[in-house]
Amino acid sequence: MIRTRSLVKDFVVGRGRTVHAVCGIDLDVAPDELVAVLGPNGAGKTTTMRMLTTLIPPTSGTATVAGHDVVAEPAAVRRRIGYVGQGNGAGHAQRPRDELYTQGLVYGLDRRVAGRRADELLESLDLTELGTRRVSDLSGGQRRRLDVAMGLVHAPSLLFLDEPSTGLDPHNRANLWQHIAAMRAAHHMTIVLTTHYLDEADAMAERVVVVDHGRVIADDSPDALKARLAGDRVTLTAADPAATARLLARVLGAREVAVDGETVTARVADGPGALPELLGAARDTGVGIRTAQLDRPTLDDVFLALTGRSLRESTATDPTETEQKDAA
Repeated sequence: MIRTRSLVKDFVVGRGRTVHAVCGIDLDVAPDELVAVLGPNGAGKTTTMRMLTTLIPPTSGTATVAGHDVVAEPAAVRRRIGYVGQGNGAGHAQRPRDELYTQGLVYGLDRRVAGRRADELLESLDLTELGTRRVSDLSGGQRRRLDVAMGLVHAPSLLFLDEPSTGLDPHNRANLWQHIAAMRAAHHMTIVLTTHYLDEADAMAERVVVVDHGRVIADDSPDALKARLAGDRVTLTAADPAATARLLARVLGAREVAVDGETVTARVADGPGALPELLGAARDTGVGIRTAQLDRPTLDDVFLALTGRSLRESTATDPTETEQKDAA
């Protein structure tokens, strides 16, 4: 569904300075996949999405989307994709049904089909009772569901979602994703999304692609990335923390072993299997462990392992990203 090779995008910003926003991304997305693209602001996520949706041309490299080249065949790409950007797409003074109906006409549907499609989407996304209200009267969650509906009017096989739930409260986020999951299952859509909500990526995506400084630095399932790059965290309290730390390293090959007073923390592979082994070895060697706690890794742990910083700490506004958007 998506294939990119050595995809590059440079921007020239103030005083002729060149910003390398995307630096040679290779990406393959198969039909029916849901792929989450993670990275801090300024990493190149949105720039990549804008190239794949034909909104900006690449500086170099190639990209085919839904079987068509984004540079040579942009109209063919646009007919086959839906795109929900970070901002609201509907006019504030318009009515949801009118916006969906008009969107259908723009995509070449006849009036009868456009009207039927608008009603189907309003029902599917729980917006039927709001169809004649003004968009400005809708809540944030309702507007985002309308944005998704507008991206689906022409029944695309591929949907791009750029931070679709940013700014929504937890209830509205969950509600939006429930609707997206139902639409995906009903229509066998491929979805590519960017998000800063790591729980969304962990719960929804079959694959996670981590981007930093315009390059792909990891690409795998969430579970595989967590197991390979982060590992489970074990927290122990012991009468002899130094001996406990040595036992962790010797028996489990633990990583990132740290001692703080009577507390010992470490990263281990397969925590549920490792913890009983550790407690058995402690009993056999006379090392007294008072308490043991196991925490499974998160995708933020993965990002920390890859980049040395937390993704949550990396999402403050990045001036480089602003310059890229202004240049585009």
